[in-house]
Order: sequence, then C-alpha cells, then structure tokens
Amino acid sequence: MREFIVEADGGSRGNPGPAGYGAVVIDAATGQTLAEAAEYIGVATNNVAEYRGLIAGLRAAHELDPTATVHVRMDSKLVIEQMSGRWKIKHPDMKPLAFEASKVFPAPQVTYEWIPPGAEQARGPAGQRGDGCREAGGAVERVGVHGGVGGG
Repeated sequence: MREFIVEADGGSRGNPGPAGYGAVVIDAATGQTLAEAAEYIGVATNNVAEYRGLIAGLRAAHELDPTATVHVRMDSKLVIEQMSGRWKIKHPDMKPLAFEASKVFPAPQVTYEWIPPGAEQARGPAGQRGDGCREAGGAVERVGVHGGVGGG
C-alpha cells in the first residue's frame, strides 16, 4: 500500500483577512513531491484557511491513490486535534470543513501530526507555500497533480 505525507498550511492577513493555503503530497518512501495545491480564498479566518489547505491536500492525495495511507503534518494545533478526535469542534464554521475533510479518506487511513509554528524545516514546502499565501494576500494559482518534481 502506498504511503503519502500531506503537508498543508493556511493563513490570513488579519483574522479574518485576505487568506490562502498551500498543500503538498509527498511520497513517503522516496520524498518526491507528487502534487501541489495553493489558492487565494478571499477574506477568511486563519482556521478556515488551515482547513481548506487540509482538504486540498487530502483531495490531491486521493486523486493519486484512494487506497493509500496518509500522514498529515500541519502547524495548526486546532485542526490536528479536531481531526484526530481529541478536541470537540465547537465553532459552526469549522464543522462543515472538518466533515468535508473527514470524507476524503476513511479515518483509519489517515494520521495527524502537529508541527509547531516556525519549524519551517520540519513543515517543509507546504508550510512555506501557505506562509507565502498569507504574506501575498493575493491570487495564488492552484497547481494540479503532476509527477517528476523533486520534493523536500
């Protein structure tokens, strides 16, 4: 069975404010980047942007192989704890996003890991892409699934 790492990040300038996300799918065995996604999502909260990054990363992984196991790495403690089932989802805006994310892969196929903010080396390219979305506060193109790009 294939194993993927999904690294995702989202952010907003202001909360709410201009927001975007970035996500990458990495082959766990080779470290190769298999897919990337990034998008400016308009005015949103930081947490909405984080969830949108997660959803984009999971969807990209699912397009590659719906039977794969997926290890998600994010700097959003809220998203990681909620998706892991350790924290309740209280905010009404987060419930549909968490539900959407939970339906991409069956729960047993996905694990979650919190990467502390500022640990760019550990967060990898998705964290940097998400930070770029937030900093730019402008349009970001969504990059589709592709192969042959070195990861890291």
